[in-house]
Amino acid sequence: MSQSGDPRDQWLRVLFSRRMIVALVMGFACGLPLHLTLDLLKAWMKDEGVDLTVIGLMALVGLPYTLKFLWAPLLDRFTPTALGRRRSWLLIAQISLIAATVGLGLSDPGHQPVYMALMAFFVTFFSATQDIVVDAYRREDLADEELGLGSALYVNGYRVGMLLAGGGGLILADSISFTAVYLLLAACMLPAVLTTLLTPEPPAAAGSPATIREAVIEPLAEYFRRNHAVLILAFILLYKLGDTMAAAMATPFYLDIGFSKSEIGTVVKLFAFWATLAGSFLGGLFILRIGICRSLWIFGFFQAISTAGFALLARIGSNLPVLAGVISFENFSSGMGTSAFVAFMASITHKKFTATQYALLTSLMGVPRVMAAAPTGFLAKTMGWEAFFLLCTFIAVPGLALLVKFAPWSRQPEEGLAAADGVSGKRSTTRRRASGSPRKAT
Repeated sequence: MSQSGDPRDQWLRVLFSRRMIVALVMGFACGLPLHLTLDLLKAWMKDEGVDLTVIGLMALVGLPYTLKFLWAPLLDRFTPTALGRRRSWLLIAQISLIAATVGLGLSDPGHQPVYMALMAFFVTFFSATQDIVVDAYRREDLADEELGLGSALYVNGYRVGMLLAGGGGLILADSISFTAVYLLLAACMLPAVLTTLLTPEPPAAAGSPATIREAVIEPLAEYFRRNHAVLILAFILLYKLGDTMAAAMATPFYLDIGFSKSEIGTVVKLFAFWATLAGSFLGGLFILRIGICRSLWIFGFFQAISTAGFALLARIGSNLPVLAGVISFENFSSGMGTSAFVAFMASITHKKFTATQYALLTSLMGVPRVMAAAPTGFLAKTMGWEAFFLLCTFIAVPGLALLVKFAPWSRQPEEGLAAADGVSGKRSTTRRRASGSPRKAT
């Protein structure tokens, strides 16, 4: 802690700083578009009598979220306007996203399916582009010790945006037309545009790639020149693997042991969302205090224990208070783990190639969500629910064991994780002196 001043005052200054507000607003802007081409669009298509086969094929418009690393090097290489590299691309992506959302809202799913699909694709493409730039901006704008709290606020803003577009959009669609809903949600992006115009361009201390070849090849080459590069990739795949596998079968499990759909919906609505927000926020505060390394250990342990709660519920059976407790603790610990995980991935990117490296890492992070979820039904059927969830609990061990190599518990918070660019330590010290951050300069 700093030697002078009240630590609580210092934390409050960090929490309500311009940087944290920007992280929250940009998180909201990134979460809002997600359901515009998922639940909300599918509900509209169903209302318009679109064939279920076509509705299913609309999932393909989400490919830009998976493939965004393909054009991320362009966002590292070029600076389109005088606003700077990050703010230029951010403004272009946001204005284009608003235009695409308006275009989607003005489409006619029943009579113009091709036009609708094209507009939906533009929404996901510009949304994915915004994600790339926001992740890069957050990494470059925040001091190293602020990444945890900034990532937590980003994640919470993201979830609120998802809730507004998904749940809120469907509720509004009962009272007004889907076209009006889309136009209203497009207008909800305007605060993010204003934030982009008002917030400063982050310092590009590491410079930017001089050529397309450097922007494409060097991010990978630079990463694999580091110590423990392969182990860190393995950690990214494994850290939330057990948590992901358990979540994939949660709803069938609840139904199978005797809970009604109404009970599940009510408990999830009341507890899961708010527990996740609380976990993310408190996780960010803890990271600010104890650093990313120790947070990965503690939050990973909590994630494992929370998964074991499902095994306990399998043994007890249908008990509503226990269900509420299990869901609350699981989502609370998952929110904490996600905050540390997102901050960790940001911390290991080189600031010269932030957009490309972060896009690659987040794409890799999504692999377990697809691959590990595939066999969970077979495993649960073969092993039984209690044994399945105990297996998910122990799957957390390899990910935690890898931390011994590159993020040992003995490492002090001030030491950081990887100091990817050789200038982050100097920049963090400068930022701390300027902002009154609660971590002591080293």
